[in-house]
Amino acid sequence: MSHKTERMENGPAKTGEKAPPLNAREELSEFFRTAMIAVILALLIRSFLYEPFNIPSGSMKPTLEVGDYLFVNKPAYGYSRYSFPFGIVPIEGRIWGAAPKRGDVVVFKLPSDLHIDYIKRVIGLPGDRIQVRGGRLYINDKLVPREPVGMVKENETPEGPITMVEYLETLPGGVIHRIYEESDDEILDDTGVFEVPEDHYFMMGDNRDNSQDSRVPGLVGFVPYENIVGKADFIFFSTNGYAKLHELWKWPWTIRYGRFFRSVEPVRPAEKTDAQNAS
Repeated sequence: MSHKTERMENGPAKTGEKAPPLNAREELSEFFRTAMIAVILALLIRSFLYEPFNIPSGSMKPTLEVGDYLFVNKPAYGYSRYSFPFGIVPIEGRIWGAAPKRGDVVVFKLPSDLHIDYIKRVIGLPGDRIQVRGGRLYINDKLVPREPVGMVKENETPEGPITMVEYLETLPGGVIHRIYEESDDEILDDTGVFEVPEDHYFMMGDNRDNSQDSRVPGLVGFVPYENIVGKADFIFFSTNGYAKLHELWKWPWTIRYGRFFRSVEPVRPAEKTDAQNAS
């Protein structure tokens, strides 16, 4: 009696027999099925969890550099129609929403052109009064303190090399972050008073004299809560841009390894313990 495994007529193969190889049509079908699953998973992750975002300008220096790639945390503030690609989900307002905190760095749809994503820092909350006078920021008529850190020289600007002052700015509530100022006498260093409406936020770039932000009403102005895509979380990749895509041999020297996994979160005062709250 033969001990070889035999195929049952009109039935499955017995244990040990290899499945017949796929033909060309079956292989193509399997490839498209796998690709479709991958695309659906990527869309789900991008829509509901994290979306990659790259920094195209220097308006958020020194926090973010041109060539940084970061993840935007979608669940941080809940979801609106703009949380999803092309705004295809017909959500009114936000669901499962949480309010942005002062000092958060957020990505939002530009109010004047919803096809464009902007990234700025939340400076004004609903009901706040915001003004810049003589280069100094005032929130609810109180001067926001800043402490000089040192001088910074920027060589690659349209105007040529410029020197800026780096400051540590402390927002109401104790949130600390870094900013750049060329001087206190630039075009956006003296504004009127902006009263932030309900369900809107006032955004500013950290590179104060090189940022088109809520100080420019015709372009940005007040940002509706609905327009916020998500919270900037951490940098996962960064390059100085000196290597072209096909110049693979240059990539190891253009990647900014020290910026990998750097958090974008500002320094916040430590939460009080229960004992401290009771005292």
